[in-house]
Amino acid sequence: MTGLLLDIRDLTIVARDRKLLDRVSVQVAPGEIVGIIGESGAGKSTLGLAALGFLRPGCRIVEGSITLSGRPLLQLQAAELRELRRRRVAYVAQSAASAFDPTWRIGDQVTEIRRLGGDRGDSTAFARDLFARLELPEPARFGRRYPHQVSGGQLQRAMLAMALAGEPDLVVFDEPTTALDVTTQLEVLRAIRAAIARRRLAGLYISHDIALVAQMTQRMLVLRDGKPVESGATSSVISTPQAAYTRALVAARARRGEAHRTGAAAPVVLAIEKITAGYGNGPAVVSDVSIALRKGRVLAIVGQSGSGKSTLARIATGLLTPRQGKMSFADQPLPAALSTRTREQRRRIQLIHQSPDNSVNPRQRVGEIIGRPLAFFFGLDRARVAAGTRALLRDVELPEDLVDRTPQSLSGGQKQRVCIARALAAEPDVLICDEVTSALDPLIEDSIVALLGRIRDRRGLAILFITHDLALAHRFADEIAVMQAGRIVEQGESAALFERPRQQYTRDLFAAVPTLEPGWLDQRLA
Repeated sequence: MTGLLLDIRDLTIVARDRKLLDRVSVQVAPGEIVGIIGESGAGKSTLGLAALGFLRPGCRIVEGSITLSGRPLLQLQAAELRELRRRRVAYVAQSAASAFDPTWRIGDQVTEIRRLGGDRGDSTAFARDLFARLELPEPARFGRRYPHQVSGGQLQRAMLAMALAGEPDLVVFDEPTTALDVTTQLEVLRAIRAAIARRRLAGLYISHDIALVAQMTQRMLVLRDGKPVESGATSSVISTPQAAYTRALVAARARRGEAHRTGAAAPVVLAIEKITAGYGNGPAVVSDVSIALRKGRVLAIVGQSGSGKSTLARIATGLLTPRQGKMSFADQPLPAALSTRTREQRRRIQLIHQSPDNSVNPRQRVGEIIGRPLAFFFGLDRARVAAGTRALLRDVELPEDLVDRTPQSLSGGQKQRVCIARALAAEPDVLICDEVTSALDPLIEDSIVALLGRIRDRRGLAILFITHDLALAHRFADEIAVMQAGRIVEQGESAALFERPRQQYTRDLFAAVPTLEPGWLDQRLA
């Protein structure tokens, strides 16, 4: 391949004698986007950072070469690397909130790279034009806002503006839309497409979503455990995958369209009636919402970011007291505040958070994390807590010898299973799952959802499943409630709702779910 912008050959990176990348090669030409896909721990982000000449602490390169615009990155001095990163290559991370300093205005952060480079032009005018091209609201004033004053999709596009401010030749996109709902994701993808087309940028697009890679890239590389599994033209890899692992990824995405169906209606376990709630003295975030969660069934709550999904979860768990409305549990009134609920009521409604990294104590061992609810709710002695913990590990299909491990030694999927085991330790009637698979790759996500389904069937649990992944809701949930601006605008059986959505908002949400069909994104952005 001639005219390469990025040329990585036989790259091997190790950390503590473990190979993070094992003889990986990837090439990118100007105007081309190459996809990097694989499960958590496959080495995707390590490869993306290496393209910038950056290694995480403790990592070292033992073999291979990295050439950017004809310059060997591994032979450059620190000052040369900084200059290269300032002008030739940029990085767009998964979390825009983490990429921005909350105390600086957005415009100042976007144009900082130009000021540091001695650019004497009008940086404010430059930022305004950049915001306009990325279709951000009020481009002349947008830069005056602070990060917390804009939506998630707007902040993600502002991070793209920050990457483009140095006018790079190569941009590394590291899971740039993972945390976004499907309609907001389309806005960001449109901005990425336009930026690449306008300046003929090269791109590395890292994702665990094979449907997005199918729509955004011309070529793709599949990684697993740091090793290249398969590579080639994206259309060929998707239509005729050669490796078993790639075939499994494609099959997992295809299964998203299979709706879950259950039998007759079951008794209501948790009812929320005409609830209105907000934070502090601010406006209502949830308005006049009613749902009924039934024994042994899954109710999915879907909608755009900011529609009130997670707020509804906080209300159900008692973490946010509503301004009006009422709740009942097992045909008995349920106090609104967690502090006024009985220990038994708290035990029977359990929450599983989106991020296991933020919901477990990193200093505790797995046995302590899972065992605490057994001791707290049931007063079990040490021997019975140990036995119960081992049984729960088996229930979530983890090996019993993990009891002495700490969370940082586990994979993302294993940590989420530990969180599920901790919730099950309370023997609840209701599980509230708040975006529990959003950070996981498709195969791990598949296994977690399948596990939740088996647990639901064995224990007769009612599950409130909050997600921005509509295809997953379609496949896993019995019922779906669609939220918009704090209200439920449509609700019904999963299969029927997908086949015959009544509201235009619902139709737009469903139409924005990425597929493997060639040209899907082109049609959506046309």
